Amino acid sequence: MLKWLWLTLLVVILDLGTKALASQNFELYETLTVIPGWFNLTLAHNPGAAFSFLAEESGWQRWFFAIIAFVVSVVILLWLKRLQDHERWVAISLALVLGGALGNLWDRLTLGYVVDFLDFYYQANPQSPAKHWPAFNVADMAISVGAFMLIIDAIFSKDEPKEEPKEEPKEEPKEEPKEEPKEEPKEEPKEEPKEEPKEEPKEEPKNTPH
Repeated sequence: MLKWLWLTLLVVILDLGTKALASQNFELYETLTVIPGWFNLTLAHNPGAAFSFLAEESGWQRWFFAIIAFVVSVVILLWLKRLQDHERWVAISLALVLGGALGNLWDRLTLGYVVDFLDFYYQANPQSPAKHWPAFNVADMAISVGAFMLIIDAIFSKDEPKEEPKEEPKEEPKEEPKEEPKEEPKEEPKEEPKEEPKEEPKEEPKNTPH
């Protein structure tokens, strides 16, 4: 099912494109309110994993998560290759996860951190403190959606009996009708022509002199 790699490529393009736009248009930690009390656009550098996990560590996490992302990407590629045509749901899930992993892997290898720019939060009123969800990006969204789809598949695929592929009946070679040996017409014995008895010439009586 490698034909679904187009979805992986789409995720990578969207992820790197939006990160580039955020880096060009925002200063670090600058915010732009889109929906007051709910959603901001911002620019953050995350040296940790998705949703800023282990972001406060000393720097070892950069190569740790890069190696994990590389290994996971190879495993997903092999998994995709072995899927059957009817396993579309799993193929889409894996393609999304692979796209997100590659998008963040590129950031780690080239920048040393992951660019995040989506900031969801809750603030009841301007005077109350805002509760922010860790900033994330398109790659994190693709990984989360793909992982959720895999969980759904794991739950519901247990209840459904797996259909074994039907073997097409093998066509037995048709026996060609045997030709009965033709009886050659029997030759009737030729009757030899019967020889007619030869008539012996009759002797004429001799005239005796008187």
